[in-house]
Amino acid sequence: MTDNTPAFERSATGFAGLWRGVPWSSLAIVGPFVLLFAVLSIASPSFLTPLNLTNLLDRQSGILIIAAASTLVLIAGGIDLSVGATYMLASVVCAHFVLTSGTWVGVIAALAAGLIIGLLNGVISTYLRVSPLIATLAMSFIISGATMLVQQGRLLNLTSADYDDFKAIAQTRFIGLPASVWIAVIVIVVLAVVLARTTGGRYIYAAGGNAEAARLAGIRVNLTQIATFAVTGVAAAIAGILDTARTSGVPTTSAVATTITFTVLAGIVVGGTSIFGGEGAVWRTVIGVLFIALIYNGFNLLRIDPLFQQIALGTILLVAVGVDAWSRARKR
Repeated sequence: MTDNTPAFERSATGFAGLWRGVPWSSLAIVGPFVLLFAVLSIASPSFLTPLNLTNLLDRQSGILIIAAASTLVLIAGGIDLSVGATYMLASVVCAHFVLTSGTWVGVIAALAAGLIIGLLNGVISTYLRVSPLIATLAMSFIISGATMLVQQGRLLNLTSADYDDFKAIAQTRFIGLPASVWIAVIVIVVLAVVLARTTGGRYIYAAGGNAEAARLAGIRVNLTQIATFAVTGVAAAIAGILDTARTSGVPTTSAVATTITFTVLAGIVVGGTSIFGGEGAVWRTVIGVLFIALIYNGFNLLRIDPLFQQIALGTILLVAVGVDAWSRARKR
């Protein structure tokens, strides 16, 4: 059958299809990340050194673990504002039991605390139909109070040589990198594979993309969303354990919880995961978190006023959300 469409129209249609096929959400973070990395490599002699890059990855390992898991929650149509508080509670619980009962009791207790909080967040926001935003925000206040009860004003210090076996969880080095970085890599790879290559991952995308259609297709949306919250709770606990082992102490102010929560969300959004659910990828979140880390690291190395860091991060967030909105509008 002969195609009688004029050549210029066929060309225009092909160009439009090619334009729509460009992975803008991926390019929007990979391009700036590569550019920033190159600029910092040239601008600061201290940036592209093994010591600086290793320290950067070590400090970001906990954030990367939480952000990778939280990506699943956002893709499934939820949001978790309690990850910072869960991180703090896990850190305090872990330190308390390491001091009183030993390393593995502390680790298990912290993981159990994270799992319970994640399950509660999931049940409250699904079966009780409370907005995930409100449910997890309220839970963050409850967790903060519980953390104070456990800590009771004590300085939970693990610097003594008696706790070297616990500190080894994060500080042991393998092929030049701390154990905390390798644990983060393992968690990230596992979550990325689950999301991209398993039936459970497809359920997560379906739950966030169109929950009603997913239910009609036989997907148990509530259980899928609860599972993502549970994974995120455990991830926050792992991060709390690793940072406690890395620093030999626990966070002393609730500001740490707030900072972690919004750093995680910023990394996810900058990485291109849609705040409306149904779209995103763990690898893009990793790039987003590292992109923000490069900004802070670069500003510090170049001795730029910290106030400009906040301005830069706010601008990047607005651009990221704008790209997400534009990308969705283009697909309609």
